[in-house]
Amino acid sequence: MSQVRQITNDTDFSTELNNAGIKLVVADYFATWCGPCRAIAPAFAEMSTKYPKAVFLKIDVDQCQDTAQREGVSAMPTFIFYRNKVKVDMMRGADATLLEEKIKKWYTEDEGEEGDSPVKGHLDLSSFISKAASECLNESDEHKLEHCLSNKKGYLESDCDEQLIINVGFNQAVKLHSLKLHCLDENGPKNVKLFINQPTTLDFDSADSMESIQMLELKPEDLKEGAIIPLKYVKLQNVLSLTLFVKDNQNGADTTRIDYLGFIGSPTNTTNMAEFKRVYHVLAFIILLLCLTLLFLKL
Repeated sequence: MSQVRQITNDTDFSTELNNAGIKLVVADYFATWCGPCRAIAPAFAEMSTKYPKAVFLKIDVDQCQDTAQREGVSAMPTFIFYRNKVKVDMMRGADATLLEEKIKKWYTEDEGEEGDSPVKGHLDLSSFISKAASECLNESDEHKLEHCLSNKKGYLESDCDEQLIINVGFNQAVKLHSLKLHCLDENGPKNVKLFINQPTTLDFDSADSMESIQMLELKPEDLKEGAIIPLKYVKLQNVLSLTLFVKDNQNGADTTRIDYLGFIGSPTNTTNMAEFKRVYHVLAFIILLLCLTLLFLKL
């Protein structure tokens, strides 16, 4: 049975986006007179049952003109993907295969309400990581950075000594609230320096000598699965890249191993739907004043 929710006015769209919390929202901007919109509708409905932890919306652009204009919809169908009220992706056209690829890109089995998140009001930022902008110095050939950015792909291990420099880039600015570092007790990181928005990946001498934005002194309990490592949130409000300099490990082992590295936070450009409404009403009032002024001048 289809799980698609029909949106017929701008207020309902705002409500649905707010209620979705950190869930993925897939919005189909359509028109009743649009042939391609009708053609892809059955596939869109089927995907809503195939990916039940996401929110699927159909937005009639003729009935929700303010929303369509604000979101930059100029052709139908247009599909826009939101997370935490932030537009994270979009596509135009009735290509069901491409649509499902986009959904798979942003959908995770861990989709849930904010109450299911380890930190209320924030989400796992794994889908915001840019692998092309991420790298690790002194990684083993067999156990690379990409292996620890997922719970299913193995682990990251250093090569010739215990130190690592990990640079993680994001595909848009984010606010970082906390880290997850799941590791074995004996060779998990101990002292870690954090840097943000470095123009290039730091070398080991620079990372060792430079002042960091935060220094982590980790204990074995910080590295267990489910543990959350708090960050200096007020200093991490506009992060495009995060560099971690792992200086040593827990027990002085020859190499350092990280089973999972995760980030919790939120995108910086969160859509404030209430603010959109206020701006709209102010503009309407200004236009009314201009019209009255012109009318008065003519008289």
